[in-house]
Amino acid sequence: MTLSFWRYAHLALALFSSIFLLLASVTGIILAVDAVQEKTLPYKAENFNKITLGETLPILKKAYPEITELSVDYNQFVRLQAIDEDGNDVNAYIDPKTGKALGTPVKKSEFIKWITSFHRSLFLHEAGRFFVGVISFCLLLISISGFVLVLKRQRGIRNFFSKIIKEYFAQYYHVLLGRLALIPILIIALTGTYLSLERFNFFMGEEKAKPVKTELSAKAKTASIFKTTLLSDVKKIEFPFTDDPEEYYIIELKDREVEVNQVTGTVISEKLSPITAQYAALSLDLHTGRINGIWAVILAIACLNILFFIYSGFTITLKRRSSLIKNKFKANESAFILLVGSENGSSFRFANAILKQLIDQGHKAFITELNRFSVYPKAEHIIVFSSTHGLGDAPSNANKFKALLEKQNQEQKINFSVVGFGSKSYPDFCGFAIEIDQLLENQNWTERFLDLQTVNDKSAVEFVEWAKLWSVKTGIPLATTPSLYNHVPKGLQKLMVLDKTPISETEHTFILTLRPNMRTKFSSGDLLAIYPANDSRERLYSIGNHSGNIQLVVKLHPNGLGSGYLNALEPGNVIKAQIVKNPAFHLPKKVQKVAFISNGTGIAPFLGMIEQNKTKKELHLYSGFRMETPTLMAYKKFAGIMIQKEQLDNFHVALSREAEHIYVMDLIKRDSSFFVYLLKRGGVIMICGSLQMQKDVEVVLSELCTANQLKTLSEYKANNQILTDCY
Repeated sequence: MTLSFWRYAHLALALFSSIFLLLASVTGIILAVDAVQEKTLPYKAENFNKITLGETLPILKKAYPEITELSVDYNQFVRLQAIDEDGNDVNAYIDPKTGKALGTPVKKSEFIKWITSFHRSLFLHEAGRFFVGVISFCLLLISISGFVLVLKRQRGIRNFFSKIIKEYFAQYYHVLLGRLALIPILIIALTGTYLSLERFNFFMGEEKAKPVKTELSAKAKTASIFKTTLLSDVKKIEFPFTDDPEEYYIIELKDREVEVNQVTGTVISEKLSPITAQYAALSLDLHTGRINGIWAVILAIACLNILFFIYSGFTITLKRRSSLIKNKFKANESAFILLVGSENGSSFRFANAILKQLIDQGHKAFITELNRFSVYPKAEHIIVFSSTHGLGDAPSNANKFKALLEKQNQEQKINFSVVGFGSKSYPDFCGFAIEIDQLLENQNWTERFLDLQTVNDKSAVEFVEWAKLWSVKTGIPLATTPSLYNHVPKGLQKLMVLDKTPISETEHTFILTLRPNMRTKFSSGDLLAIYPANDSRERLYSIGNHSGNIQLVVKLHPNGLGSGYLNALEPGNVIKAQIVKNPAFHLPKKVQKVAFISNGTGIAPFLGMIEQNKTKKELHLYSGFRMETPTLMAYKKFAGIMIQKEQLDNFHVALSREAEHIYVMDLIKRDSSFFVYLLKRGGVIMICGSLQMQKDVEVVLSELCTANQLKTLSEYKANNQILTDCY
């Protein structure tokens, strides 16, 4: 059956039964805890499973002149109803080895009775029991459909317990805990269903449910049952009224009822319990956990998992629904068609980000699922964003695309590009996207616009590479900041402001030092994402790792939301933010010669990289400032120390507002031979700071490349020899 069938069945069953499963799980946890608590009472005899009737019956008859009944409950507590030597009534738990009373049976509390009744029937009597049975059956089907979905996700039973690709919290733990709790939940569901069916005599009529008298074997007629029967196999014993041999013991065992001669212990008659009654008893034991404390704890944990599954399941559903398509333009009037194949909705996040940018720039664009592929009379570009599911299979909203592609022939030539999303943990990385790319290439109405681009583990950094290529070729600018394609996180970490140092009052710049959580790992070149004034728009700042603390340089802009927010902070304040990994701007590990270029606000990550340069790479720092300030003096002092430690080769400073009016571009021109040598030998140039500074620096570098017959700036960028992180 198709994935969509199992998914929709799983969801529909969960929607139908969620409220009742929630109530049943909460009450089930309480009853499981009560079952565990009962096991702690000191009424069970030592080595109980080895005691025979031949050992205990003579002791009890000697200790009590008259005994009415002995029973063994599911806790293996022995309860005796008798009259003692003083003529007093006895109704107590006893030690079967000595006959000594251990305690008085206590009735269940009214609260536990109330919970039990609610759990069984919702206070609706027989109708409630029937409905609870239906809910148990729904849970059974939910477990089976969930098992199938995990099998499809993990690609077979062999990989059932292999690594789970973590997309987000709810999805990861829904699958992880689902695997671990599958068997206990299946047992809860199956036994609950059976008990309901047995309650309404589903398996046989009332007259067939009675014990059946059987013919005794010759051995049973002569052997003493007292010597071979363990007390742990007994449910109840009715004692004879007198010592007359014609008066018999009536012993109810787990699978039969026997009449036993009180003198010889031979069986007089035997009635076997129906198999359905035995199954019902076993189901009750397994469903309640009353026979074993450890099993009761497992059942309680399983019920907690059911509560979590209700939460995580609806979270997953809502996350998928959040990716519902909203179009401003119709398909037949749009020049850009975005087709999406997504199993969990994450591919839609990237596609919607592109859609918004196209529309904001005045282009008519339309987004839809691959399964809704149609004729697009005014389309100029088709862009496919698709993930892969299972063993190179199509996502559930893209499994009809190949058939539609054969039927829906376009009337005009259309450029196509394909972006594949997947995980390199799977051998068939982006398998479906590769297949789509080949299918589109073979159509008579398509023209390839870009080669297939792939994105591993929803990496915004890798997605930006496609955006750059597409932007250059179309001339339509798309955002190339990786975190702009990330969703706004819900769980931000708290950071304390340790220090705030002004750099220049005229330029309104300052250094901010923040203390992260002790477990937080980050590198110089990563980004700090803040969300000021509860604004959903993200503000990003390049950061350096300074002695384990976060350090950033900020310029206060008029009406700047992010810079204004940070400027208002004082030491001791706590903010909520997120550290965004930015591996594309980390200090290269395999490169020995690196040149850093920055203006004042972009120097922070470079200072951190220099401080962490324990391998003593050849590092050159070029920075542009307006004038000499105490902070710049501190930078020079730091640089001097790092040069002595051989963690920095030199620090070149350009001052644009001093007498000489030197800019950082002038330093690059001055040392042009160094930069030409650096690029020729595979060295790296890293640029951080303002976008305007980046543009000016790239103009100079481009001129150097042309004058010295080097590769183009774009080629060096593609080869990761020129890295930028500017805003």
